[in-house]
Amino acid sequence: MSTPADLAATDDIEFGVRLLAATPTHEGRDRGLLLHWATVATAFGAGLAPAPSWARVVERDGGLEHGLLARSTSRPVTVELYTDTLARAEALVDELGRRHWYPTGSVRAAALAHEAVHELLHHGPVKAALKQALGHVVLRAGRLRLYGHVAGAEEIAAHAHARHRGRRVHLGLLHDSLPGAPDNGRSAAPSFGTQDGAAYMVYEAGERLQGAIAVARAG
Repeated sequence: MSTPADLAATDDIEFGVRLLAATPTHEGRDRGLLLHWATVATAFGAGLAPAPSWARVVERDGGLEHGLLARSTSRPVTVELYTDTLARAEALVDELGRRHWYPTGSVRAAALAHEAVHELLHHGPVKAALKQALGHVVLRAGRLRLYGHVAGAEEIAAHAHARHRGRRVHLGLLHDSLPGAPDNGRSAAPSFGTQDGAAYMVYEAGERLQGAIAVARAG
């Protein structure tokens, strides 16, 4: 079993590889292929615009017992949020001293963002776009390519989207536009990433057409 230190040192791509490897239909698949799919699905989810959701939200407890933070059901489309798991997650943020990264309510927002992507990927053009990005071709006929479903990829994409949205929240709060250099009152077009355990925001600083690329580091 992984230790907390092992988990802290493991990035999202590796978690994605492990999830895929443990998913039925992927037994015996090459690790390189799983790594490719995990990388593509992560980038796809992180690049999605905020997904609107028309689901009804119901709050209940009992999530800790089953290891659930949130889940979606259909007929009618509903997102179930487990308040006991949310409370434990918020308490953990305080225990780890990460409240400046994750303001109160950000765990709930991330859970809803995660489920909104599942709703978005249930059918339609976004689902097709993910299949094409993954490149799992199951049928070729001349120039025609039929792309197959990659079990587990939607979960990775939803997680990446929720985590990216969370970064937007905590880095956006940490870095308000500076009145002086380099921002001169304006920061725009942010992108987010991590390196060596630290979160960074790369953004456009300064007046339009006269700006520069700047970096903000959380922590």
